Amino acid sequence: MELRNIAIIAHVDHGKTTLVDAMLRQSGTFRENQQVAERVMDSNDLEKERGITILAKCTSVDWKGTRINIVDTPGHADFGGEVERILSMVDGVVVLVDAAEGPMPQTKFVTGKALGLGLRPIVVINKVDRGDARPHEVHDECFDLFAALDADDDQLDFPTMFAVGRDGWADDSLEGPRKDLSALFDLIVKHVPAPKRDLDAPFSMLATTLEADPYLGRVLTGRIYSGTAKLNMQVKGLSHDGKVLEQFRLSKLLAFRGIERIPVEQAEAGDIIAIAGMTKPTVADTICAPEVTEALKANPIDPPTLAMTFSVNDSPLAGQEGDKVTSRMIGARLAREAESNVAIHIRETETKDAFEVSGRGELQLGVLIETMRREGFELSISRPRVLFKTDEDGKRLEPIEEVFIDVDEEYSGVVVEKMSLRKAELTGMRPSGGGKTRVTFLAPARGLIGYHGEFLTDTRGTGLMNRMFHGYAPYKGAIEGRRNGVLISNGQGDAVTYALWNLEDRGSMFITGNVKIYEGMIIGEHNRPNDLEVNALKAKQLTNIRAAGKDEAVKLTPPRKMSLEQAIAYIEDDELVEVTPKSIRLRKRLLDPNERKKAERAAKND
Repeated sequence: MELRNIAIIAHVDHGKTTLVDAMLRQSGTFRENQQVAERVMDSNDLEKERGITILAKCTSVDWKGTRINIVDTPGHADFGGEVERILSMVDGVVVLVDAAEGPMPQTKFVTGKALGLGLRPIVVINKVDRGDARPHEVHDECFDLFAALDADDDQLDFPTMFAVGRDGWADDSLEGPRKDLSALFDLIVKHVPAPKRDLDAPFSMLATTLEADPYLGRVLTGRIYSGTAKLNMQVKGLSHDGKVLEQFRLSKLLAFRGIERIPVEQAEAGDIIAIAGMTKPTVADTICAPEVTEALKANPIDPPTLAMTFSVNDSPLAGQEGDKVTSRMIGARLAREAESNVAIHIRETETKDAFEVSGRGELQLGVLIETMRREGFELSISRPRVLFKTDEDGKRLEPIEEVFIDVDEEYSGVVVEKMSLRKAELTGMRPSGGGKTRVTFLAPARGLIGYHGEFLTDTRGTGLMNRMFHGYAPYKGAIEGRRNGVLISNGQGDAVTYALWNLEDRGSMFITGNVKIYEGMIIGEHNRPNDLEVNALKAKQLTNIRAAGKDEAVKLTPPRKMSLEQAIAYIEDDELVEVTPKSIRLRKRLLDPNERKKAERAAKND
């Protein structure tokens, strides 16, 4: 059977997974009466809840005798590591661009990687039915982007299609019949080269994704580079430096057919397959026939830019909601994550009950923490910090991000002002249609930690902010942190509504009455810059004398509820987020007020 391997790359919310849905339906992958979930490729719970793709996943469709293997990729820059790996599995890319927003940071980031590998792109301008669509200008922007990314002449001569993925049509002109996706399928078969296949060479494949299956164990997915894989044949795993990791018999060979993985007897070069049961090889390792001695070359992955400390939860309420609370369990789970997610690095700290986890951004690490809490883990998480480098002259370098902000014109001034306070450099400002202005900055990554919530408040929820790693630059100097102090509980017990009502003049609350609190726990934000210890356990003194005026029911202002990412971005260096399966609490790193005072004095003396 003829083969084509493609990846679909796009920015968040440009309609990539919806388009794959339509491709699966129109290629006859599903039965007519089959019940299929919307955005079927977003298969795990977090992807469904957030409406974003987090993991790269494979599927395949049959079109007029050609099997098209499709890889659906994440659209958020924090999950760029997923995309960088899978580009080695494909021979072409479909670059999906919103007809109104045009090429956005993630499109630029991944397209640059794809063009660098020599892959030929097909551009699909999606959502052309939007009221503010500008398909022809977006087409020109795509050409300019490819030229800026040093595309060669073949890549610049890209075919363009106009589509509405939700309605399931794509045509090579805006005046097309708008009936189905057959023109897109035909273009993929014609434009994307067939994989180079050397069937006579010994079997070899590069593992590009790893997942744990409850029934099959470790499942490695990759593309066969040469030869044929047959059931029960003897293979071995090679590390990138050619060291033999494991000898193994292929007992389970799986191929992608539609949205399912089905067992097959054999698979040939060019196809994408999954192998189950190997215990040692991991992502970027080679699985090959016994006579092969040289490992296949893997694409380098960009380094992580942000780190957090994951430590054991040592609060007075530890162990009450989760069942995985020891450092050994946390360490084993993080090691499993680092094995399958090449963009994450884990390092054990000197204290032995804490681990430094490095990744691409707050969202990527936030998704890992959310996954762990759903598995029953309890953790203490530190404030994110950026990873500095030093150059040959010993100067400190810090990661810089390119920030793209689409905002109503009336709010552009406050955005520029806030970004300049965070040491950002304005690089461009232009109208982007619909009364919005697109402002671009080069900003230190540490200045953007915790800014997103403030940005949404400043723009009344109408602003869109996208960012991507730009490179390292000299250290920009100190950046002002959070302006307000916090309200800290001075005792342990259940918070009393009457006490919280009396504390409302001091600041905004993070908790309601009858919530378990402990000494050193943060229960609200102070109106002033200093921290304040308060008593949230004080009940109203009752007597047996009836008062003339009747007591009104105490009504509290609704508390500020923070999501996990908001809590992580809110805390300062001397604070932690306590994460359990049921709760997210903010606390001071040192719970005892005397210990905190000692630490403050020591810091001043230093």
